[in-house]
Amino acid sequence: MNQGQRGRLITLEGGEGAGKSTLLRGLEAHLRGQGIDLVVTREPGGTVVGESVRGVVLAAANNDLCAEAELLLMFASRAQLVRQVIEPALAAGRWVLCDRFTDASYAYQGGGRGQPVERIAELERWAALGLRPDITLLLDLPVSQGRARAAGRGDADRIEVEGDAFFERIRGAYRQRAAADPERFRVLDASALPDAVLAQAIDGVAGLLGQGAA
Repeated sequence: MNQGQRGRLITLEGGEGAGKSTLLRGLEAHLRGQGIDLVVTREPGGTVVGESVRGVVLAAANNDLCAEAELLLMFASRAQLVRQVIEPALAAGRWVLCDRFTDASYAYQGGGRGQPVERIAELERWAALGLRPDITLLLDLPVSQGRARAAGRGDADRIEVEGDAFFERIRGAYRQRAAADPERFRVLDASALPDAVLAQAIDGVAGLLGQGAA
C-alpha cells in the first residue's frame, strides 16, 4: 500500500445466527494472506468503553431498556470506536474489518425497534462522523434458519429473546438498505456452507484488492 493512501473499511452485517463470526475469521485470514495490514473489531464493543456498553445493551436483566436508550448506547459505543480505533487506522492506511457498524442501527433500532430513520441518520453524521464502509457484506438467510442456529449457542441475550416478527423487520430493513445501495452492499447467501459463504465474501471484496471489477 502506498504511503499516505487511506485504508479501507469492510463491515459484516446480518441477523442472529447468520454466521458472521465464522466468516470474520475466514475473511481475516484471507486478507492477511494478501498482505493487508488489518485491524479487526466489533460492535458494540471494540474499546474498553464500548465493551462496557455492550454488556449493558445485551444483558438479559436489562429487559426494561427503552428503544431510545438502546439507540443512544449503540451510538455511544460507535462514537468511541470510530475515534479511538477505526478513523486512526484508516488515516494510517490500514484496513478495518468490523463485525457490524451503523447499518446495524438502521436494521435493529430502526427496523426492529421503530426508531425514525432521520434520527439514526443524524446520529450517524454526528457520532459516527458520517463514516461509511467501502464494502458491506450482508449475510442474508431466512429468520427461521438463523434463529435455529442461534438457539444452539447457549443462553439468549436481551436481543435474541425477541420474537420472529422483530427479526423479520430487521431482515427487511437490511435488504431494503442493500437494494438502495448496491455499489456498497454485497448480499451473501448465508444458508450456504461456511466455505461457500467465505468464497462469496472473497469475491465481494475482490474489487478492493484490485482482483476484479470495483
